[in-house]
This record gives sequence, structure tokens and C-alpha cells, in this order.
Amino acid sequence: MSDLQLTILKKLDQGTIADSGAAFPGVDSQAVHAALASLSSRNMVTFKSIENEHWNLTDEAKDIVKNGSHEYRLLETIVKLEQLKIADVGKELGDAGKMGQARAFKNGWISKDGDTLVLNAKINKDVLPADETCADLKEIEQSGTLKDKKKLTELKKRKLVTMTKLLTYTIEKGPEFALTIEKLETEITSDMILSGSWENAKFKPYNFNSEGLAPESGALHPLNKVREEFRQIFFSLGFTEMPSNQYVDTGFWNFDTLFVPQQHPARDLQDTFYLKDPLVGGLPEDKEFFDNIKKVHEEGAYGSIGYRYPWKPEETQKLVLRTHTTAISSAMLKKLAEDPKPSRLFSIDRVFRNEAVDATHLAEFHQVEGVLADYDITLGNLIGFMESFFEKMGVRDLRFKPTYNPYTEPSMEIYSWHSGLKKWVEIGNSGMFRPEMLEPMGLPKNMRVLGWGLSLERPTMIKYGVSNIRELLGHKVSLDFIETNPAARLDEDLV
Repeated sequence: MSDLQLTILKKLDQGTIADSGAAFPGVDSQAVHAALASLSSRNMVTFKSIENEHWNLTDEAKDIVKNGSHEYRLLETIVKLEQLKIADVGKELGDAGKMGQARAFKNGWISKDGDTLVLNAKINKDVLPADETCADLKEIEQSGTLKDKKKLTELKKRKLVTMTKLLTYTIEKGPEFALTIEKLETEITSDMILSGSWENAKFKPYNFNSEGLAPESGALHPLNKVREEFRQIFFSLGFTEMPSNQYVDTGFWNFDTLFVPQQHPARDLQDTFYLKDPLVGGLPEDKEFFDNIKKVHEEGAYGSIGYRYPWKPEETQKLVLRTHTTAISSAMLKKLAEDPKPSRLFSIDRVFRNEAVDATHLAEFHQVEGVLADYDITLGNLIGFMESFFEKMGVRDLRFKPTYNPYTEPSMEIYSWHSGLKKWVEIGNSGMFRPEMLEPMGLPKNMRVLGWGLSLERPTMIKYGVSNIRELLGHKVSLDFIETNPAARLDEDLV
């Protein structure tokens, strides 16, 4: 038993303790609470908390208690000198004089005669009024408060006092009150069982309401939780993950192999991040493939008339932060041309766009992309597969809208009904890769490739109820949000 606990019990033996602050002056309230909580767990005491306001003097107020208020010191100076030029107030009293002028005028103690301060005619210089400000502050210094709440508010406005909350307790005897504390056992030991002493031992009650300490551990970011759910969906459908840890690529793989012309707005500085050092990368080793891409752009081939412009090799060598993971898909399809066979590939990784940051856009985000290659498949296969894929995410009501992409034809935007927003929202983009993209790689004419993509951030924001993407990524993210949110379940309705 601690000394404080014994002190509390002895004091309580004399009667109910109405205010622990008055009963145990100078003792920290947290120490009192700890002692009371321990005694209460043994049913020796009961207690209730009382929250009191305690007012403290600022340094300026302590100076007033010692030397008088600013206005009273100004009054005494004018009485002593009989008059005081306004220009000399600072010289005589420093900052205190300047601060006291307004208050002295308000109290009706002084008047102004031209550029001179004089005693108000109503004031008797032999019997000066009381310095109420100083008296009030002395009362607060002694008791921690002031009965006149109006004056207290005024002192607070003058920044002479500050308020703190003091927690004290009303304490009464409990059903097991005693002046000594019997030690309670916390567990049964083997010695107790062997000796039989456990039968007469008193045990500390088990607190079923107490919470265990949370283990110190890391936590997956919500994006990574949703990313892992997507990965498992792809794996369950027989997909293989593409190596996507290459953020920098040449314009050749990021744009040219995807039949994006060199004059396309997506290749402008305001849309794409270009590297400054190094400025350019190498060309592909397969010169025939390189020449095929050049021909497709300049003259057209494989059923296309091309874009008919002078295609510049130096433009294709520029290094960029990849704007989509389709650059990786393009490289993987070129590799597939060495041994063409039905394949299912996917990637989930970071891409970069030179966009203005707002509540729904960042300059970098994650793209989820799937690629399915097989012989003689059609647009109907793409629609059917999209329905199966999104159903595993809990999205079952889809609509498809024709759109344009440089490297897919036909192309479709994918929409789903959002029950919360009560409208159709776009959740992805899809299409069949063009022959102008596939055949220059060496893939057979009858091998078709379906592709689709969506962002990782949008479904994550919907799943976790985040309205501002800057609360999901960046320095504004709450660590508590990351630690406490559960794993995503995409088999539940996402939209």
C-alpha cells in the first residue's frame, strides 16, 4: 500500500472528503486518481470527479500585484507631479504608463488639458480610489478564482489571467472500507495448489472490461490492401503478374509502339514528365521491329494508312516517367511474339501524369491493367470477361460506351451504377489492341489481345469513404486511418 493510499483512508475515516484538492493540497491530481482507482478496485472507496476552473496570473499580472496596476501607477504619478505631459508618459512610467492611460480615462481618474494629463476634478487627491485591478488579482492569486465573473472576464480580455482545468474528487467509503489493505493474489500458483492455501486466499477480481495493449506492428496502407485484393482476383483467373518496377522508359515503348503519334497532346510537356539527365535512352535491338514501327507511323501498314508524318527517331529516344503501365504490356507482348501462345498478364503499379493536383487527381497514381491474348477472340469475349472480372469485385451492373484510344479499336469505357451517387460512373477503359500495334511485333494475324485498365485510387476511395485523394496519399494522411482500417473485401458491393 502506498503512503498516499494510506493517507486517503485515514482522512476518509474522519468523514466524507468533499474535495480532494482541499484535502490534499499540493498533491498531483493524477497521483490522487491512481490511488483512488486502486482503492476502488478493492471496493474500499467510491469517488466522483469534479472539474474546477483555476485561474492563473500572467507575468504582467504578477507585476501588477507587486507594484500596482498600470492605471493606478499613472494616477499616482499625476498626483505627485500635479500634471503630466502626454509626451512624457513613457519617459516617467515606460510601457506601463502607455497601457494605463486608456484604463485611467475609462475609470474617470484623469482628464486631458491640451497635451497634458491632469487629475479629474471629481477625484480627491488626498483620498485616492482603490486599485481594484490589483485587489482582484491578489484574490485570484490566493484562491484561483474571482467571485465577480464580469471582472474575471475583463481581466481575461486584458490577458492578465489564464484558465486551467483542475480535476478533484469527492470520496466516500466503500463496502470494503478498512484502514489497511489486504494483499490480493493475482494468480493461482502450483505451490498454492499443493499446499491447499488457494482455498482461503483472496484473489483480485478479473477486469473483463480492461483492454489489452495493442501490439506494436506495422500496417498496410489501404491502397496496398486493395492492391492485394486485385492481385488475388487476377491470380484466381489464371493471370501472371508482369514485372512493372521500371518507372522510366523511352518514348518508343511508352508511345510509339502503342501507335500514339509524336504530335499527340499526351506527349506534350504539360501532360508528361520528361527526364533532363539523362535526356535520351537506347533504341531496341530488333531493327526490323524498329523499322516496322517507323513505317506504321509514316506510311501505314497492316491494313492502316498510318499518320503520314515524318517520324523522328530522336523523339522516340526521349526518356519519360511512364504515363501508363501499357508500356510494360507492350514490351511483354513483343516478348510473347517469340513464342505466341494464349496468355493472361496483369500489372498494378505507379504511373505519372503532369496534372494539376486537386481532390480527385494527383501527379502520380496507380494503374491496374489486364492483358488477355488468344486466337480468334472477339469484342464479345472482352465484354463477357469484363463482367466476370468486375463481378469478383462486387460490381455486377455494367454498361459499355464506345470511345477512342490510339492503340485499341474497338475501344470501350466501362460504367457501373453507383448506388450512393445515384448515377452511372466510369470505372475503367478497355479495348482490343490494334493490328498496327501487334503485327509489327511479329504476333500472328489471328492472335487478338484484349486490354483494360482502371485506377487503384478510385475503388480504394470508394471502399474506405475517402472524398479527397490527398487524404489517401501524401503528407496529410492520418496514420490512425492507415492503422485502424480493415482489409478490403471487394466481393462486397464496391459501388
